Amino acid sequence: MKKNVILIGMPGSGKSTIGVVLAKLLCYQFVDMDIVIQEQEKRLLREIIADEGNDGFMEIENRVNAEYNAEYTVIAPGGSVIYGREAMEHLKEIGTIVYLKLSYKSLEERLGDLRARGVVLKDGYTLRDLYNERTPLYEKYADIIMDEGNMDLINTVESIKASLEKGGYV
Repeated sequence: MKKNVILIGMPGSGKSTIGVVLAKLLCYQFVDMDIVIQEQEKRLLREIIADEGNDGFMEIENRVNAEYNAEYTVIAPGGSVIYGREAMEHLKEIGTIVYLKLSYKSLEERLGDLRARGVVLKDGYTLRDLYNERTPLYEKYADIIMDEGNMDLINTVESIKASLEKGGYV
């Protein structure tokens, strides 16, 4: 049995919101890895991206996630964590990975300015480009794919908990 739950997905998919509620339901701790990165770097994500560029930020993100250890914790890494092989191998080793899947249309409705959120976005990339590039990677690493479709917060959290229990993950 793995002792952590890792929530992956696009920015705006609800990793932090769902993670807090899921952690309470499981009696686990909750950690937002973006905050851990900001604390370690003593800068906001958007400042790190501005100072180091996308590649530099992703190196930092990969390192911080690959070194992070916890037990009985719901972990919400940033959406670009899936580009870091070492981070994803480590997270898969220490926990069950749940992909919070949303349709492109739902994401578009939820998201505002991606750069203000500290999202790694290549020059000329649109949200659609990012969605198309990342979706196969999220699916590749996921132990559980949770399609949030028409579910509200409580339904999503309860469905994740049921899937974790059914698979013997918690």
